[in-house]
Amino acid sequence: MKSPVRILSDLHLGHRVSRIARVESLRPLIAGAGTVVFNGDTWQELAAPFREKSSRMLEELRTLCREENVDPIFLSGNHDPGWPGTGWLELADGKIVVTHGDALFFDGSPWSREAIGRQAKIRELWQEHHRAACDAGERLQLAREIARNLVPRVFPRGKKLWQRVWEAAHPPERALKMLHAWLTQADAAATFCDRYFPRAEVFVMGHFHHEGIWHRGHRLILNTGGFLNPAKGLLVDWRDGWLTCHRIHERGEHRQPGEILGRWRIT
Repeated sequence: MKSPVRILSDLHLGHRVSRIARVESLRPLIAGAGTVVFNGDTWQELAAPFREKSSRMLEELRTLCREENVDPIFLSGNHDPGWPGTGWLELADGKIVVTHGDALFFDGSPWSREAIGRQAKIRELWQEHHRAACDAGERLQLAREIARNLVPRVFPRGKKLWQRVWEAAHPPERALKMLHAWLTQADAAATFCDRYFPRAEVFVMGHFHHEGIWHRGHRLILNTGGFLNPAKGLLVDWRDGWLTCHRIHERGEHRQPGEILGRWRIT
């Protein structure tokens, strides 16, 4: 794997409310990396209204990586569960674990209308994947099956923050579950590591569209946010034994790595 390793998540290429209108705008975030890990929800594999446009943009992203001599690694997310592989990446001999985050909660995306209305189906899938309670590979496979069975039928229509808030609040139960996920995501990540990756000192995720840096016991938890409102994007770099987290500055279609929010030595 070429160094430095850079981690981004939740591009949602082609989605009508993604802030990425042109793939070219991502060049400053990719340039200079040796490997870029796209940590889930990179494209709209399951959403039929956006799939064609999203597929074109995904190919543009691959081309951009080739132009910058960057090796891309695509991890699965709940919007693109079809990527091959385990669904996670380990760096620093397993001290850093990178995965999308949709395996942290029982129902993947607890705030989704589909998860709220189809709990019986989710319980059925858990019964079919009974080893998911103790095996990381089975747990990530279950997350993919939940995603494929809970494809949204209604999609957000507006990019503006007030529009996103309005859609999130209907039904009200959805807003409460979203708030609960935001407030408990770091604890859920720590519990997930205790069960599946006990050696991990750092856990990097996306999924929740709520960026952040937390410490839980001896673990560092990072959420790199994303490119759908209200999330802001963060960028994580791994090189020469140092893990660095940058804010991503966005001004219209211009994007670039911003100030350093944290830097940690992982020996």
